[in-house]
Amino acid sequence: MRRNLRIFREFFRTCLVEELEYRSEFLGNLLSSLFGIAIAILTIQIFFFQTDQLGGWPYADVLVLLGIFNTLQGLIDFALKPNMSRLLQNIRKGTLDYVLTKPVDSMFFVSFRHLVFWRLVDVLLGLGLVAYGLWVKRYVPTLSDLLIFLVTLFASLVLIYALWMLLMTTAFWVIKIDDLSFVFNSFFETTRFPIGTYRGWLRIVLTYVLPAALITSTPASALLGNWSVGATLITVVVAGIFLWLSRLFWRYALRSYTSASS
Repeated sequence: MRRNLRIFREFFRTCLVEELEYRSEFLGNLLSSLFGIAIAILTIQIFFFQTDQLGGWPYADVLVLLGIFNTLQGLIDFALKPNMSRLLQNIRKGTLDYVLTKPVDSMFFVSFRHLVFWRLVDVLLGLGLVAYGLWVKRYVPTLSDLLIFLVTLFASLVLIYALWMLLMTTAFWVIKIDDLSFVFNSFFETTRFPIGTYRGWLRIVLTYVLPAALITSTPASALLGNWSVGATLITVVVAGIFLWLSRLFWRYALRSYTSASS
């Protein structure tokens, strides 16, 4: 673990130096992020012109949920997204050899080698929206709320990472899929709204098969004081199970990898 942390620190440093070479892009990216979150808030307000609740959640609670979604989206775009597309290319071209020959855990390397720092703006905007939602609700989280929120938010990140790795690892066999990331993004978009907004088989799938209900709803509920020890434990356990499965699947997939020298 310590070795991986040292390696990540080097990834962080080198990527930050690269990002600082293009400072002029920051303003444009900031405006783009502000526009995106403004559109998201406008969409929520349009819904609430017709109803008092969305999936059983009042307006302020949905703002908190949307803020958490945006925070997670920023973290995904900061670390995961720039690496997953490169993973597909490395598998297809057989250039994953470059990673496998290094004295470092291959799954860790392909997951965090490239970082896009300006996407952290989305994290800050998301946290700002969370704070605004709490202000609208006139609710001040207790210390217990904040601790449970941090635990469930971290578990959500682990779950997101594990689900995406499980999907992307299928590229070792399904090499003709143009962009597996699009599949994951479509799934992640479902967490933008409370799980109660979905009906029928879709709600069952997003709750029990692909645990989208845990990703944003659980941290939001924790921050709003509606958490329970049972729901927190379930989130942590599910995240741990999926991370373990993604690790096993990655190791199994490497046996099917055909390198550029094969």
